[in-house]
Amino acid sequence: MPPFTALLHTANAALTLGRALETLLPCSEILILDHRSTDATVRIARQYGARVVAVDNRVEARVYLEEARHNWIFCLDPSESISEGLQASLFEWKALPAFDAGGMRSFSVSVREQIAGDWRIQPTAETRLIPRNWNLWSGLLPAYDPLSIALEGELIRLNHP
Repeated sequence: MPPFTALLHTANAALTLGRALETLLPCSEILILDHRSTDATVRIARQYGARVVAVDNRVEARVYLEEARHNWIFCLDPSESISEGLQASLFEWKALPAFDAGGMRSFSVSVREQIAGDWRIQPTAETRLIPRNWNLWSGLLPAYDPLSIALEGELIRLNHP
């Protein structure tokens, strides 16, 4: 059973973080990499049992993968939450025999996003479940991997708190 860490980069995300953290039941650990928040972000993270690490904005995102306690990392933004379907997929994934995290296998998810009052499914799934040694990044999230394996369910991205 491969345990995995949920990893979120935050910066004054108090208005959306609680919703994201409430949905992370399948995760074995929640790691918040905080970029100098001045609101209640850190307090909220700790209320949900997350481990908070203050980070330097000048350091590449992949460097902080070493802070995770597990070899698999599920990355999401604090304005995102996971659907019940994705929760079920992640619980099923955890129940599988341990994967070799040394390989470059990754897993992707569909994203349903709120845009101007409407909901839209993004045309391309996003790579979000990665091994610790992942080195393909797009900002603070893993870069798209066309060979990633799709998980059922979706991420829900809110553009407004």
